[in-house]
Formats: sequence, C-alpha cells, structure tokens
Amino acid sequence: MQQAKLETGWNLDNSYARLPQIFFTSQGAVPVESPKLLIFNTLLATSLGLNAEVLNSEKGAAVYGGNLTPEGAEPLAQAYAGHQFGNFNMLGDGRALLLGEQITPQGERVDIQLKGSGRTPYSRGGDGRAAVGPMLREYIISEAMHALGIPTTRSLAVVSTGENIVRETQRPGAILTRVAASHIRVATFQYAARWGAIEDLRALADYTLQRHFPQIQGDEDRYLRLLQEVIKLQAALIAQWQRVGFIHGVMNTDNMAISGETIDYGPCAFMDAYNPGTVFSSIDTQGRYAYGNQPYIAGWNLARLAETLLPLLHEDEEQAVQIAQDAIAQFSELYHYHWLSGMRAKIGLFNEEAEDDTLIKELLELMEKHSADYTNTFVALTLGALEGSDLNGEPDFTEWHVRWQARLGRQSESKDEVIQHMKRNNPAVIPRNDRVEEALERAENHGDYSVMHQLLAILQDPYAYTPEQAENAILPVSCDPSYRTFCGT
Repeated sequence: MQQAKLETGWNLDNSYARLPQIFFTSQGAVPVESPKLLIFNTLLATSLGLNAEVLNSEKGAAVYGGNLTPEGAEPLAQAYAGHQFGNFNMLGDGRALLLGEQITPQGERVDIQLKGSGRTPYSRGGDGRAAVGPMLREYIISEAMHALGIPTTRSLAVVSTGENIVRETQRPGAILTRVAASHIRVATFQYAARWGAIEDLRALADYTLQRHFPQIQGDEDRYLRLLQEVIKLQAALIAQWQRVGFIHGVMNTDNMAISGETIDYGPCAFMDAYNPGTVFSSIDTQGRYAYGNQPYIAGWNLARLAETLLPLLHEDEEQAVQIAQDAIAQFSELYHYHWLSGMRAKIGLFNEEAEDDTLIKELLELMEKHSADYTNTFVALTLGALEGSDLNGEPDFTEWHVRWQARLGRQSESKDEVIQHMKRNNPAVIPRNDRVEEALERAENHGDYSVMHQLLAILQDPYAYTPEQAENAILPVSCDPSYRTFCGT
C-alpha cells in the first residue's frame, strides 16, 4: 500500500503493536481493483477529528479499500482463539486489519479497523474478503444501536472493491471501516492462556487495564478488579440488548469485547413477535444463541475469561479458582438488576416495589402467548393507544392492565412524567427485518442507496416518536417466522 499524504486529520498511535509479537502479525491490506465509496459517516468522522470533506472522496475510498495507508498507521492482524458454538478453535483476524488507534480531539483512543481487507495468516483457508450486503448490514445495525444508546462499535465507511467474491453465489465485494474502543476480546485472553507464556498473559492484562481501566491498574488485586469490571460491563450490555429485543446471533467468545461494546454484527436482528426462543442466525440450528439464552451465554463466556486469568489471580490454583468463581457468581445478580431497572422504566415506573419483577414477567408471558410484537407493544403502552395492538381486548391482558395502572398510581409522578419516562426508554422504531432487507436488496442488487439513507435517517433518533417512525413501525401483512440472517463470511 502507498502512504497516504493527505490532510485528513489522522492522528494515529499503535500501542497494540507494542505488545509481545505473539498477539499479532504485521502486514498491509491486499489492494483491491477499484474502491468506490458507498456510504460515509460524516458525523462520526468529525467527532474523531478527521477531515470529513477530504475523506469523503476517491482518495478516502482508497484508504478504506486498503490501497492507501493513513499516515502513522502500522497495519496488523490480531491473533486470538475462542469458543465457537462451544467448540474451542484457533482464530484471529482472518479478514480484518487494525490500521491503528485514532487519538480523538477529546483525547480518547479508538481502533480503526478494515473488515474484508484480504487474507492474513489467520484466514484458515478463507479469502479474507466480505460482501456488500453484510457490510451494509453492520453499518445499519451498529449505527442504530448507537442511536439507541447501547455501547457498540461504529461504522465509518463502506467501500465496494470492484471485485466479486464467491459465497453461495458471486457477490460484489466490500470493505467496512470499523471504529471500536478496542478489539480486545475474551478470545484474545484465551489465546494468551493457551499459547502464550504467563508473561504474555500478564502483558495483555496490563495493557487492557491501562487502556480501559486505568483507575485500577495500580491496585494490588488489579487482575481480579479487571475481571469484575468486565463482568459489570457485560451485565449492563446484555440487559440493554434484552430491553430492545436485539439478538446478536453469534455470541462466541471471540465476539465478546472486553470494553463492553457490542461487536461483530453478523446474523443479528431485532425481534418482532416476542418469543424467548427466537433465533435468526442460519447457522444456529440448536438455538444456542436464542434471545432468551443471551444472558446465560454471556455468563458462560465470562467464565471462560475467568479461566484465563487464574494464573494472575493467585499463585495457589485452588484459591485462584475460588476467587474466579466468586466473581462470576455476581454476574446473574448484576444482570438482573440492570434488566429489572430497564424494564421498570419501559412500563413507566420510577420507584421500586417487590412485585415489579412479577408484573413485568407476566406482561412478557402475555406477549408470548398472544404473539404480540415486542417493540410495538411497549409503544402502544407508552402512548395509551392499544387499539389494534395484539393484546387489545384479551381478558388476561385487560386484567394485567388494571394492575399496572394501580401500580402507576402508587408513585408520585404525574401521567405526563410517566409518558415522557416511557418515551425515553421505549424506541418508537427499530431496524425492522423487512426494512433492512429492502434497503440491502436495493443497494446490493440495484445500486440504489436511497432506501438505506431514508432508513438511517429514521433510526437516527429512535425515541423521537415522529410520524415517519410510526409509519416504519407498521409490520408487514405477514411476518416470516422462518426469517434467517447470514454471516456473510
């Protein structure tokens, strides 16, 4: 790759490249035939301190396509290993490169990664490329998650490569430029524990502390504190996923970020009719990563992280195991606290009563029984517009509604305050599967990005409750229960 010498605003550091060599392989992207910018995130670019005007151009596309290297970048592919559907595998960035870490005007450090940039030593026989559709899906969903207020990686740009790739058919190739707090994963620690020396594991842990938890890096028990902080972040994150009906699809340990961000949007989607068993991923044939399983899988993944840290927790193995088990045992309680707090807000509760958990779970059971749409049910409750909803007129729901109103009456906030509280916690619009598929089909097959831009505009402020959002919340005449999404790897 040539060196980009543009006044772009790149302010890159490469601290990850100063870790032991075992954690990465230095290499450049594989150049592509003719990179063309498909979509560019001007607001994100500006917040990162980048010159959006310069980067929203052909020369910018050359950077995102891997044909030009930003000044100061030291591209590398990260090594990691982890559990995929419960099976441990050697993994790594098989189709991605970390260009470096952008230091923003606010002094924050964020990874800039190219996804789909070509083969690396970790490609395991793959071509290292990605298709337009899956990269645009990640752009839509990650930006929607950000707008929902959920910690997530961000999408800076998508370029087409001018080359076709072979999946189930020939598809146009693309590269996504992803922005993340970091790409350190549970699987990065698994790699260090399996193939590194204890000095390598300690170096990774110390680096992670310095980067994400500097307030505790000097503590005597800093490695236990590291585990505890990651548990806290993941408990809060998964509760937020559940709150909006988001299904990640592939919660392998390599898809759990230490930073607490949602990462790797493959076969992800948002639930329509409420059903804890909902699965969208075409490869999750056993339902391991179903909506209702996500909290349990998160706890399982965190236990795998704890296992890697045992040598750092205590020199005595039995004591180390006990320390780790005590820490992991806190996850369920933390998750339930965040989940219950979020669900209380969704039904307009400001204070706490012992029976709130039961009240909320009974509503969810009614939604499942009557195949009620998850998002639209909470919107209907928020607006008091139950006519036409899936639960309206059902005797069991009518009885629940009476008890809910009585519960609202036992708090001091006014009706208007309750409505505003619910609006802040119940999105009026989500990336509906049919709307996302329509946008992707028009873009990938017809080169028409107008539908995608309209969708992104509607999703930009999901709590606004605009007429346009109400229109997009209308479900198709028949929701396909067999709808599946694909990784696109």
